[in-house]
Amino acid sequence: MFSKISEAQISRAIVGEFTKWFNDYIVSDVIIVGAGPSGLIAARDLASAGLKTLIIESNNYIGGGFWVGGYFMNTLTFRAPADTILTELHIPFREVEKGLFISDGPSACSKLISAACDSGAKILNLTKFDDVVYRNNRVEGAVINWSPVSALPRQITCVDPIALEAHAVVDATGHDAWVVKSLERRKILELKTYGPMDVNTSEDMVVEKTGEIHPGLFVCGMAAATAYGIPRMGPTFAGMLFSGRKVAAQIKTLLKQEKTAPALSR
Repeated sequence: MFSKISEAQISRAIVGEFTKWFNDYIVSDVIIVGAGPSGLIAARDLASAGLKTLIIESNNYIGGGFWVGGYFMNTLTFRAPADTILTELHIPFREVEKGLFISDGPSACSKLISAACDSGAKILNLTKFDDVVYRNNRVEGAVINWSPVSALPRQITCVDPIALEAHAVVDATGHDAWVVKSLERRKILELKTYGPMDVNTSEDMVVEKTGEIHPGLFVCGMAAATAYGIPRMGPTFAGMLFSGRKVAAQIKTLLKQEKTAPALSR
């Protein structure tokens, strides 16, 4: 019924293919840290524009909070005009109130993941962000390690990370804002924290504040809320989609302007 293939051939296929593409992405155009909805749509738009785009995700699954809505109920809500993006991504939805749309979480999330992968974006899951590569007062990459290393007993966690380089790094790590906090620890940035829930204020402000927060480092999604002290938005996702789209547009413009600059070569 099935082709006769040995265990060694299977192992060789996995190791060979992974190391081949991973080696190619040690230097990327864009590294996106966090594979929630804002990170995924940013990756989809960037890779669709021909930019070498790598997503880093600490979990073994992709999608973040996009799998579920509020209170473990997997119905997602979106406010207009998010229906335009849902239609573009072929995500089924329906209007329940004027300007308020709902969609099935697993369906929406799987379609967004598929769109990011189909665009050519690559994903390193079970990979935790450890630090930034910082040179010439600019973020130029990310230091990463396997996520399981963090769960090991302290006496055997001396596993050195490795570094990846990129022209732009995006913090899409949600409320945790791990990337910008790595600069806060060094007193390079001074952050606030997200405020109490106010969806009507939050979604507009998250999109408004999306962008470059430090040379080479961009912030989108709820990481923007933590960085700028914006109210949290709770279980609604229009702002996430438009924030990811906005950061992708900004990076495309920036890299187009820098096209004549020397490429990273390390």
